Order: sequence, then structure tokens, then C-alpha cells
Amino acid sequence: MKNTIIQTTLLAFSLILSSCSFFRDKGVFKDSGYQNVSYFQNADHSGYFEEKINNYAPFKIQSGDILGINVNSVNQEAASVFNTSTNRVNGASPDAINPVYGFKVDVNGNVQLPLVGDMKVAGMTTDEVAKKLTSNLLPYLKNPIVNIRVLNFKVSVFGDVLRPNVYNIQNERININEVISLAGDLNITANRKNILLVREEDGKRMYYTIDLTKKDLFDSPYYYLHNNDVIYVDPDKTKYDTVSRSYKRTTITLSALSIAAVVLSAMFIYYR
Repeated sequence: MKNTIIQTTLLAFSLILSSCSFFRDKGVFKDSGYQNVSYFQNADHSGYFEEKINNYAPFKIQSGDILGINVNSVNQEAASVFNTSTNRVNGASPDAINPVYGFKVDVNGNVQLPLVGDMKVAGMTTDEVAKKLTSNLLPYLKNPIVNIRVLNFKVSVFGDVLRPNVYNIQNERININEVISLAGDLNITANRKNILLVREEDGKRMYYTIDLTKKDLFDSPYYYLHNNDVIYVDPDKTKYDTVSRSYKRTTITLSALSIAAVVLSAMFIYYR
């Protein structure tokens, strides 16, 4: 009987050790490694170097954008109809002027403006719209000065980041690194080689995969973001491993305690 108890105890501990070895071999207890968390690994860090920016494209207005328009003129009273977004003049429809934000670009790419009526703006930059509106206002205003900006420029970031959120962008030029910084950077368990960018453009939804570990990102056509872009950060396998590690260790510990309890119970009965 004693030999049986000893053999049972040895078998139990052998099973525990085997389980630990199994999970270790599967990578449960492995470090993710420097190569998985470092950005721009193939960049030259030996000293100063420079390169020309060839992939930046100016922000283009599209349907659904809300334009903030500011007009100054010698006859400022006439120009003020642009600067007060709650005004509706010249028969403008209620949807043409947002009572909070400004002038909304409709599904046809037009914006309905005081004095000039419908004006095509989709596909144009804010500077181009400002020049066009300045020209259209000359019959009504003396020396008009027009400033245009997009008020609803936003980018969504979610997944394995510190602060997932929808971020309102004040500048028309922003890149993926800046937006990730706004989100508090990627967590250590994020998969930096599989960042998903979702973009809606010209009635289509497009998906791009971005690798933050490569310096080539700086030359990518997706480095600079557009209005309503969505960024999803995929968690690395280590995310699952980290979460499940404690569970697996707890399972092994409980198994060991159960076996020990059986052995002790058997010993107690034997020696009683």
C-alpha cells in the first residue's frame, strides 16, 4: 500500500511538470521579444539623414463634410451672413446650414451658401474653395477675404491601444503616428505589424494593412489620414497568452492540490 501511495504521488508530480513543459513549449511563458514592439526597425539610426516627402496629398473635401466659413469685407454687415451659422438666407434649406457647426456638403458634393447659392466643393481643397468663393462674392462684397476649414474632421482609433476613442482633428494634415500618439500609443501586447486602416472614399470602403515596424510606412500613401478614417489595432498572440497564463497556472495549481488532497486522504486512511 505504501508503494502504491508513493507511486501515485510521483505520477501526480510528473503530470504537473509535464503540463508546465507543454505550456512553455507552446510559447505561453515566452517573452514577445524586442523585434515585436520596436517601431521603424529598418530605419538608419547611425546619424543624420533626410529624404523628400512625396506621399502627402492635400485634404480634399467630400460629401458629409461640414465647412466653417469666415468672410471679412469692407461691407462687413453683408459678409456676416457667412459668419453666423444659424442664419438662413436666400431660401437656404434647413439642412444646408448646420445650426451648430457650419455649412454641410450634400450628397452631390455641393454646399448651399448665402448670396451665391449652390457651389460645387467636393474634391477641392479648402484653399481652392476659398478662392472660388472669393471670386463668386465679388459682385456682392468689396474685397472679400475668405477662410475655410473642415469642422468635423475626425479619426477613430480602437483595439489594443491605451485610450481608444474618436478624435476630432483641428489640423487638415495629420498622420497615423500622430493619431496613435493621441490614443496613448499601442499597448505592449499590440501587433505592430497588422494595423488595419478602414477608409471610405468615392462610395467605397477600403481596407489597408499597415506595418509600424517598417520605415517604409513614411512613404506609404496611407501615412496621412483622411476624414472619418478608422484605425484598428490588432492584439498580438501574447495578449491572449498573458490573459490566459494566470488561468492556466491556476488550473495546474488546482489540479496539483486536488491530487495532493487525494494522496493525503489515502495516507490518512492507511495510517489511521
